[in-house]
Amino acid sequence: MTAELDLVVLVPGKDERQTVEGLLSTRCDSLSIRSLVYEIIVDAIGRDPGCFRRGPGLLQQYVGRASHGLIMFDHEGSGQEARTAGEVEADVRQRLQAAGWNDRAEVIVIRPELEIWVWSDSPNVDTVLGWNGRQPDLRSWLVTQGYMTQRDAKPARPKEAMLAALREAQIAPSASNFRALAEAVGLARCTDPQFGRLKTLLVEWFGSAIPVAPA
Repeated sequence: MTAELDLVVLVPGKDERQTVEGLLSTRCDSLSIRSLVYEIIVDAIGRDPGCFRRGPGLLQQYVGRASHGLIMFDHEGSGQEARTAGEVEADVRQRLQAAGWNDRAEVIVIRPELEIWVWSDSPNVDTVLGWNGRQPDLRSWLVTQGYMTQRDAKPARPKEAMLAALREAQIAPSASNFRALAEAVGLARCTDPQFGRLKTLLVEWFGSAIPVAPA
């Protein structure tokens, strides 16, 4: 029987939902994948620990309905910080397989948290965070405030840095910021390994027949 969904994704909150929605709804060409029929589930009660503890169980009802499944959550705040992200992924992956997904589902534990994907050298980051045309520029301000050094590619505490930048620009934190970034930032500019894994997974599962230039 043909699955009714190409993909089901479990995430811990609205920020992650809007990130995934922005990618899957508007960036298929940039991701080199075909258009998908998908569903995004938010574990708003359990958040990151809930995705770890009960994620495979929540997705079990989709084993026969979706071709592939994906669980995404932050390492920080998951309650599993004493283990490496790789160990946490292996734990969840084993339980996904036991739930009936076999090799059709995967897990991505973001180190340390989703906001690490925000920080790239794209000018769209400045625009979305309210720093377009401001002096000093966003990166210089982050350095002066101690969130990063001149040598750092990204802030060590990405969520704290993002919230501080929004506060300085008098922009309210919103899940829509994550969607705007997902829709606008060139995907090749995000060098985070876990984001690279997400792109690789999507291509393995849903790669388009016609290659497109990276965006």
